[in-house]
Amino acid sequence: MRRRWFSLAATGLLIAATLLPAAPAMAAPTFKVPFPCGQSWSGQTRTDHSPANAIDFNRTDDLGDPVVASAPGTVDRVTDLGGTSYGRYVRIDHGGGWTTYYAHLNGFNVSVGQSVGYGKVIGWVGSTGGSTGPHLHYEQRLNGNDVQARFNGALALYWGTRTYTSDNNCASGTGSGTVNTAGADLTVRSGPGTGYTAVGSVADGTRVTIYCQTSGTSVTGTYGTSSIWDRIGSGRYIADAYVYTGSDGYIPNVPRC
Repeated sequence: MRRRWFSLAATGLLIAATLLPAAPAMAAPTFKVPFPCGQSWSGQTRTDHSPANAIDFNRTDDLGDPVVASAPGTVDRVTDLGGTSYGRYVRIDHGGGWTTYYAHLNGFNVSVGQSVGYGKVIGWVGSTGGSTGPHLHYEQRLNGNDVQARFNGALALYWGTRTYTSDNNCASGTGSGTVNTAGADLTVRSGPGTGYTAVGSVADGTRVTIYCQTSGTSVTGTYGTSSIWDRIGSGRYIADAYVYTGSDGYIPNVPRC
């Protein structure tokens, strides 16, 4: 495959969000490759990229190919910068200071304020802005600072080119976890938050089936502070901060409620 090299100048364009005071940092979401299940893409990192830790993805005849959300979150920016820099780009807020950027898009398929899950098509590969050929410019950021990207918890290749095969939204179904409260029963709520009615409890050590996950009241528990809530039955939610699932953040392939 013919390799393409791209340059991007984004100095002064992206302003970090104002930090809220004294909130414990959340673990990173389980980020997936930002393309549909089963697709293989060439991802390139290089020291002269701007920002340095961004990845340029491309494959043969990729103009117009779908780009999907790499983790659940809320779209907070859908912007067209015209013929400069990122061109058409989308930003997704994943909570806990984590965001992802998808730049040089040919078009948009989401709007600001929209909730997205794994595999949701947010736009299509393009060559807008400062691009010199069709590709996806992709970033993971923490508190506004670009960080080296990880997929399924594994660090991307820095520096060079690697082929990445997507398992983004390859399957959907249930997850499971074990309640860990260090002894006390865990309250079950009628909705995803401490303000919802208590509808029962589950004992410490109980293995639960998780049908879907959603965001709600932030809770500090055994596994840190999290706004994720797990639905364990119809109208039955428990705080994920007290549940060991083997995943930091949302469980891969478990649907959003």
